[in-house]
Amino acid sequence: MEIKEHWLHGAKQVLSPNANDRPDSADIDLLVIHNISLPPREYGGPYIEQFFQNKLNPHEHPYFKEIATLEVSSHLLVDRKGGYTQFVPFNRRAWHAGESCFQGRENCNDFAVGIELEGCDTELYTEQQYLALIHVSRLLMQHYPKITPQRVCGHSDIAPSRKTDPGPVFRWQYFLEKLATRDI
Repeated sequence: MEIKEHWLHGAKQVLSPNANDRPDSADIDLLVIHNISLPPREYGGPYIEQFFQNKLNPHEHPYFKEIATLEVSSHLLVDRKGGYTQFVPFNRRAWHAGESCFQGRENCNDFAVGIELEGCDTELYTEQQYLALIHVSRLLMQHYPKITPQRVCGHSDIAPSRKTDPGPVFRWQYFLEKLATRDI
């Protein structure tokens, strides 16, 4: 896999309208890890793609009534099998972080890449997801060299009063150790 023209080649591409231009498209220096499952704690199905495309039917599940009108997106989704779906090119601003701050700098969407893991705060992520996340994180660091292991965080780190993802089950030490080595 490689990143060409800000797209992860080999990933499924599903364009989200919930994106716009960054204030400075060269200012990409943060990677934010999230989680999502729709309905909550259910995996597979079309709902995440529909949600990021503003096509989620509020009548298909009671939870969808709460979120169907939200306009959110992420750059990339890593599903439970380690597959990738890209919604927004990396040089554009995806609407994933909301009100946020990293090291005193607000509005993380302006300078961050957002990756969603299909999952929730309380259920273990799959080994395939970790391997896929490590692989794409390395590619992002090569393509956008301002992103370093010290500039990788969870949604909970940039919006601690609002968000908890990727949750306490995310294996940060494992992820960061593997990210720093070449043994996978």
